[in-house]
Amino acid sequence: MTKSSLTGSDFPEIREGVAKLCEQYPDEYWRKLDREMAYPTAFVQALSAAGYLAALIPEAYDGSGLPLSAAAAILEEIQRAGCNGSACHAQMYIMGALLRHGNETQKERYLPRIASGDLRLQAFGVTEPTSGTDTGALKTFAKLEGDRYVVNGQKIWTSRAEHSDLMLLLARTTPREQVQRGIDGLSIFILDVNAALAAGGLTIRPIRTMMNHSTTEVFFDNVEIPTENLIGEEGEGFRYILSGMNAERILIGAECVGDAKWFIERSRRYANERHLFGRPIGQNQGVQFPIAKAYAHMRAAELMVHEAARLFEAGEPCGEQANMAKMLAADASWAAGEAAIQTHGGFGFAEEYDIERKFRETRLYQVAPISTNMILSYLSEHVLGMPRSY
Repeated sequence: MTKSSLTGSDFPEIREGVAKLCEQYPDEYWRKLDREMAYPTAFVQALSAAGYLAALIPEAYDGSGLPLSAAAAILEEIQRAGCNGSACHAQMYIMGALLRHGNETQKERYLPRIASGDLRLQAFGVTEPTSGTDTGALKTFAKLEGDRYVVNGQKIWTSRAEHSDLMLLLARTTPREQVQRGIDGLSIFILDVNAALAAGGLTIRPIRTMMNHSTTEVFFDNVEIPTENLIGEEGEGFRYILSGMNAERILIGAECVGDAKWFIERSRRYANERHLFGRPIGQNQGVQFPIAKAYAHMRAAELMVHEAARLFEAGEPCGEQANMAKMLAADASWAAGEAAIQTHGGFGFAEEYDIERKFRETRLYQVAPISTNMILSYLSEHVLGMPRSY
């Protein structure tokens, strides 16, 4: 996939290519994985081979060098096809820390192999059991000892750690009592997961959840990271992460739009095909209206995702738009899921219809990677100028 595949602002050729790839992984494939709580290895390998996971990597490092809106189109189409991009979406949005703040040696060492699929960078170690969204309360500590950092601590909700070769790790490098703010003194590292496992200092434990998200808790016991794996400057890690959060929200928003489109299409089709009392159930306004309303909400959220991506690509401030895009899209996908369940009735809960699987998957985005309440708090304080809430 190259820039020549772009034929308009909405990337129709990319969307068509993703849709064709997803046809090879029908509902039965995802149903089986969901039942077994298994990772979609074949699907991720196919996306990598087609170049879709290298969309944001510059051409100089064997990537496609595409804009964020193209990556959003890729993820939207994955979800729209009924597949699940959460298995690999982090590779797109955590890539920014390496692209923007990594040195040339790090980029040359990792990016071409990530672009080819030889390496997976899909795990992001940030949240801890006692911190939640309070990043300044992180306790995992990386102590500098000569030419290496020695890491001790614990992370939780670190998705795909078992299936990633590399992890982007946020750890404290200056004791909390020695900095003014909790978010100071944090640093970002590239952790070689396989090497850490082989050395015996890294332990990964799966966490079973209501959706197949391959999430884990990770324990660090004197895990060694070479100093050359520090990204940027020591102590600036939180700032580096902030610079990628807008991209994360936009891409998650695009996924939610794709989910909403899938729900709406399944609902529309079923409402037209299902006959009761001698007529299609879609002839009843009680069935029509929730689907139509879900469609309207989806289109509004879609516009906000596009606007946020436009501002991001122009290098303009887009915190407000990115946060609203994620929130509105998550709300739209959840509402579309509700409409799909209601439209299908009892069949909406049957595994073979896949509604309940997608319903569980899209529910996640009300909570992660940032909850709706946190976004509302951000808008209240930083956009509307209201007092900081506690």
